[in-house]
Amino acid sequence: MKHPDLERNIDAAARLICSGKLVAFPTETVYGLGGDATNPSAIASIYEVKGRPSFNPLIIHVPSIDIAEKLVKFSEQSKALAEHFWPGALTLVLPRRQNCPVSLLAGSGLETLAIRIPENEIALNLLRKAQVPIAAPSANKSGSVSPTTANHVRNSLRDDIDLIVDGGACKIGVESTIIDMSAENPCLLRAGGIPLEDLEREVGNIQVLGKRQQVLKAPGMLSRHYATQIPLRINAKEIHDGEALLAFGGRTLGKAVAVCNLSRAGDLNEAAANLFDMMRQLDKPEYTGIAVMEIPEVGLGRAINDRLRRASY
Repeated sequence: MKHPDLERNIDAAARLICSGKLVAFPTETVYGLGGDATNPSAIASIYEVKGRPSFNPLIIHVPSIDIAEKLVKFSEQSKALAEHFWPGALTLVLPRRQNCPVSLLAGSGLETLAIRIPENEIALNLLRKAQVPIAAPSANKSGSVSPTTANHVRNSLRDDIDLIVDGGACKIGVESTIIDMSAENPCLLRAGGIPLEDLEREVGNIQVLGKRQQVLKAPGMLSRHYATQIPLRINAKEIHDGEALLAFGGRTLGKAVAVCNLSRAGDLNEAAANLFDMMRQLDKPEYTGIAVMEIPEVGLGRAINDRLRRASY
C-alpha cells in the first residue's frame, strides 16, 4: 500500500536533489545525507554540513547495474559480486570511466568511485525520480554515531538540510561493507552489513589490509592518498620560477606560468567544489611546481587544507 505523504516527500526530495540541495533519506544500512553526485557545489555542501575533517571519498548510490556501468568499469569478479549482492549493503570501489559525470570532489580526486545500489524501496524510488547518481555519506556530524532513524538525523543535523524523508528504522543499522575491486586482488576496506565470508564464497579470497597499508579509497580511511605529479607547496607567499599558482581570493602572487583561482570571492564552498579539478589542471610536467595561496583554516577551509597538506611535499 502506498502512502501519499511519503510519495510526496520522495517527489520533493528528488526535486531538491536536482536543484543542488541536500536531503536525508533511509537506506537499509543507515540514513544517508544525499546530494547530486554530479554537482560539485552540492558535494561541497555535504562536507560542510557534516563538518568532515577531510575530503574522504563519498559513496555514490545508483538504482541499477546498468546505470552503474555508465560511471565505472566492472571486471568479471566485480560484476559477479554486484549481480549477487546488489541491491544490498555492499559498496564496490571500481575505476571511473573516462567521461564519468560524477564530481571529482565526490571521489576525493581519485580515479576510482565507491558505488552501490541500496536495498531500500524509498532510496531506490528517490534515485529513479531524481535521475542522477546520489552521493550519500551517513546523515550525521562527522565523528558521531551513524543515524538509523529520522530522529537521529534531526538530533544531529537539525536545520542544516532541506528535507528528511522519514522511512522508519533502518533494517540493518550498520554501514555497508566496502570492497576495493579496482586492483588485481579484491581487498576489504571496511567491514559492514555483508559478512566477508559471504563475499568470499562468491569470488574467493579477499585480502584484508592493516591500517598502515591502507590508502584513502573509501570513507573512514584517513591517509595521504592523492599527490600531484609535480611538487605542490602550500601557504605560498611568492612564486618561484616556472611555478603555476592555485590562488584564492581577489589577489594573486607575482607572475605564475598558469593560474587557477579556487574562488575569487573567497567563498570556501566554491573553493572546495573547484579544488580537485584545478589541481589536475595545474599538474603538468612543463611546470616546476604548484604554489598554493593561504586558505583560511575555518569551515571547509580545514578540509581543503587537510587535502593540500596530504598532497604537498
